[in-house]
This record gives sequence, C-alpha cells and structure tokens, in this order.
Amino acid sequence: MNWRQKVLDEIDARQEELLELCSKFIQFPTENPPGDSRDISDFIIEYLAKSGIGTTVHAATPEMLNLVSTYKGSGRTGSGKKLIFCGHTDVVPAGDLDRWDFDPFCGEIRDGYLLGRGASDMKAGLAGVLFAASLLAKLGVPLGGDLTLLVVPDEETGGHLGVPWVLERGLVEGTAAVIAEPSGPLNPTIGQKGSCWFEFTVEGTPGHGSLSPVVGESAIVKAAKGIEALQRLWDIEPNIPEEVKSIIAISQQYAKEREPEGLAYQVFDHVSVNIGTIQGGTKVNVVADRCTVQVDSRVPFGVDYRQVMDRAGSLLLEAGIETDIKPFGFQGNANWTPPEEPVVKHLVDSISEVSGEEAYGVLQWASSDARHFRTHNIPVLQYGPAELSTIHSFNEKAPVWQIIRSAKVYALTALKYLGVEETPNA
Repeated sequence: MNWRQKVLDEIDARQEELLELCSKFIQFPTENPPGDSRDISDFIIEYLAKSGIGTTVHAATPEMLNLVSTYKGSGRTGSGKKLIFCGHTDVVPAGDLDRWDFDPFCGEIRDGYLLGRGASDMKAGLAGVLFAASLLAKLGVPLGGDLTLLVVPDEETGGHLGVPWVLERGLVEGTAAVIAEPSGPLNPTIGQKGSCWFEFTVEGTPGHGSLSPVVGESAIVKAAKGIEALQRLWDIEPNIPEEVKSIIAISQQYAKEREPEGLAYQVFDHVSVNIGTIQGGTKVNVVADRCTVQVDSRVPFGVDYRQVMDRAGSLLLEAGIETDIKPFGFQGNANWTPPEEPVVKHLVDSISEVSGEEAYGVLQWASSDARHFRTHNIPVLQYGPAELSTIHSFNEKAPVWQIIRSAKVYALTALKYLGVEETPNA
C-alpha cells in the first residue's frame, strides 16, 4: 500500500472532522493566567482513546495537566526512533472583549478562517498533530518507531509547568520533536534567539511633590536615566559562529520579504531591548522613593546572556545608578537545530511535497519551548498554521487552508522520519 497517498487522501476526505476539532479546542477558555487545563485535557484523552491511543496524565499542579500519549511502532525499520509531536493548550487572555469583532471563544469557521483566541497560537496546530496521530492509528499504519503526543498546559507564562517540567523528570522519550507552534506556511522555525529578562530597582528620597526638584530625589527620574542608558545594549558586537552565519542571512532575507515595510530583519544579529514594565511612586503629589523596571532582552548568536547582564550593570553604573540586576523569567542563549538533521529534512520535504513549492527553515527572534528540547539534546523544529499578524492580538484567526496543509505535513513527517513497515498485503 502507498501509505503516503492513503493518508493524504484520508485527510482530504476528513477535513470537516479536523476543523470541528479545531473549533472545539477554541471553545475551551484556557486562558493563562489563571491556567486550568482540566476540561480540555479530559476532552483530548477521550478523543485519542477513540483511536486506540492511551494517555498518561502527569499533573504539575491540580489544574495543570501534562498529557503523554503514544502510538507504538514496531521499532524495526525505525531503528529506535521516537518522534514527539508537541503542543500547548493554554492561550493568552482575550483582553477587552469589546475590542473583538466576534466572541473570542466561538471557534467559528467564517470566510476561510478559524476564529478565536488560540486559533493561531496554537490550538489549530495542536488539533493538527492530534488529528494526524489519531488518523495514523485508525488506519493502522505500521510505523517503524513510536509517535508520541506531548500536550502541555503551560507555555504562555514561561512554560515552567509544561515542557521543561516533563523533560526534567524523564516522563517522555524522543529522538526528535516537532512543535505545532505558528510559523510561515513554507518556513518552519529551526532556531531562535536567546533571552535575558532582568529587573532593577532604584531608590530615591521622598518629598512633597510641590517642591520637586528642589526637595527630594525622584527614583522615577533616576530610573529614566537608566532606561536611556540600557538602549546601548543594542551596540554589543556579537561574535557570530561561522556555522550559523548562513542561516542568519537566510532569515534576514526571509524577514525582509515577509515584511517589506518593516525593520525586523535587523534584530537577528543584535541584542534587543524592551522596557516591559515600570512601577514606581506612591502618589502623584509625592516624590517617588522607589522605582522598579523590568527589561526583556533577546540575545543573538555570538553573545552570552550573562554578558548582557554584566553590560547592563555597567551601563547603569555609568548613568550614576548603583543597583542589583536581578534575573527572572527567560534566561538562555540562542539555539538551533541544523537543517541537516533528519527531522528537519523530512518536515521541509513534506511541506514541499504538499505545497509544490520550495520550503526552507528560518530562525525566529522570539523564544519557545523548543529551547528546552535542545537542552535535552532532542532535535526540534516548529511548524504550524497561523495568521501571524493576529497572534496575541484581538480578532485572532488562522487560515483553513493552512490548517489542512499542516495536518498533512505532520502526518507525512511521521511516516518519513519513523518509516513504515512492509506488510504481506502491502
């Protein structure tokens, strides 16, 4: 049997089932915070059970459930390969409902789009990997290795109770992974910049607001000088390794073509600096005695995130601010999976096979759970359906054609990477 064609034909025939699954996922309001995956997890467990795939539940908290579900292969032609399909169930909060043109949890299909919070990030992708694995099981495809679904409840707030929690405890095994995070339709993400989040607190001297700046010393004014100084983190010169210069150039060109009026291509080889929050002062007519600033910095290849921390401290001192730099949240260096890795080659080939167009991997300037897989020496890349401009925004949506294409790519990647056993009736 030609399993590839059989699977592609079945996905075409069962498109409505896939879209119905996507819609159902949107209708679970899994905003994080607060974060509660119990209802959607029960639904997923039941859905997979109908195709004969069992699930083990690993609760990081009573509300945060990590699911591990495996469709077992023979292990012969796969030579011990174990492929992980990964996705998260949580979504960012919908925000001001009056600014949506539709109910963010409607899950409607309208004018060729799936509508709702999480449509692009990443419930359509999650539905795609679950649908593909379930279909392979229902058809009884004799895979040569194991296909495991890892569904995690925590990614949007840093993911500490999701992928890293599972991997650190050895609760899942894999020789490669695909995360169904949003990407370009022809361009999976094979690497990402590092992260360096930190905060600093400035002390001032309070006084009556009517006497400022003669009396008192405003912590907010001092912090503003530090904020201005930190913009010079952009000027750190990266010592870019030879092996990633090519993929950086490819990614810069990709960014220019995708955003012809934008400037995003510049951040691939620079340290970015975002002043995310400022909290200071007690009352409008009191000179502020304290101000805390939180900074999100993204780190390119060739720069260590600890180097960024050190430079930030030096810049603040030069601005006359003596304070402790405190790291929090994302901390880590740039990382990638080379295009030569089998799982990358198979997924890229699958995109080209389904689309009839050239596909290739690129870097992203943000971060994701991919870094955790790489920390555990598991080659990984990201690919999923999305209307990228709507992610984390109002009126989030995802194109139906991308949802269907992605499901085909997931299924073909599993067939190619794990291999298929020949059977007497094949």
